[in-house]
Amino acid sequence: MDIHNISMHLIDEDTDQPRYQFDEEALQELMKSIGEIGLLSPIKVRITANNRYKIIYGNRRYKATKMLGLPTISCIVSTVTDEMEIYLEQIAENLTREGFSPIEEAEAFHKLMHDAKFSSSIKYLSGKLGKPETYIKNKCELLKFGNSVKKLIVGGTEIRKDKLTEDQLLPLKDLPIEHRDPIALIMARDEMPVSDVKKIAKMFKDKDISDRIKGQLLYKSGPELIETWSTFQNNRAERAKPIAAKAPKAEKMKVEVQEVEVPAQVTDINNVGLPVEAKFAVPQAEAIVTTAAGSMLQVRLQQLLQTIPAPPTLSDLQLEQDGMNEQQRELFSQEVSTLVEQLEKQLEAWRTVQSLAISR
Repeated sequence: MDIHNISMHLIDEDTDQPRYQFDEEALQELMKSIGEIGLLSPIKVRITANNRYKIIYGNRRYKATKMLGLPTISCIVSTVTDEMEIYLEQIAENLTREGFSPIEEAEAFHKLMHDAKFSSSIKYLSGKLGKPETYIKNKCELLKFGNSVKKLIVGGTEIRKDKLTEDQLLPLKDLPIEHRDPIALIMARDEMPVSDVKKIAKMFKDKDISDRIKGQLLYKSGPELIETWSTFQNNRAERAKPIAAKAPKAEKMKVEVQEVEVPAQVTDINNVGLPVEAKFAVPQAEAIVTTAAGSMLQVRLQQLLQTIPAPPTLSDLQLEQDGMNEQQRELFSQEVSTLVEQLEKQLEAWRTVQSLAISR
């Protein structure tokens, strides 16, 4: 491997190279190091037209040397002309260097797979670069985000204010764009850990929460979103709890037969669909009941007990009313009044049933 000192004015930077972000502070430190102890590693170039050279890798070292005003720089001259091989070599070199950002990686992988002059597969890139296919896929997922998010993405796993790591963003990648980017910016601002990001992403993927409510949630802070997620999970757990119904004794009972008048029919609540008919038979003196399944009334009771939802919480009410105007609030109040009236009718009917059961 021959190393040549080539005049700086004969060397051109490669504007198509994968790396284009250079930290100014780090560049100043590199310049100081080269000024004190010299260039430790030569850059690599290739020959172009008119006896000039184009950098394959080593742009930072070239920039720092140029800032020092040095006339020449140590170079390895490559004879490779295949664009694919050159680009892969540039990526491989930068992957070993500090400061190669996740977005630069993602754009480089995307270019290799979608640019007509490359058209590589993930499997091919994985083999050439020594990276798992999932590594390449995850990097490319970062390109789904908008520029306002991309510019905050940094390497590593440390959570920093107004910065985003790959681990923070991947849980959000499948959300709709109207939710994905705003949530990402909230996560950056509030320095939310990955575990919390996953919870928030899960909440925004939940089909039981309307898009209107999700839109309102975007005005909350990260900690407030976690609090809402916790409330939502608790409410769901309460609704999922099986309601223990008291089973009647299997022993035979003798009761009197009579007919009891109850309200003609009670409108269902939350589509429960459990009307109370105008007349129903209460088991009586010569009737024998052996199981709960033997009574239509008992079947209805079991169905009702199993379908009654958990009562609304103050948090539910707050979420619902936050986005209402005056007309919507009035309509909401009327609907609640109708519901209360129907529930009271149901309650009156079942209290009649209860009193008859107790008296017997």
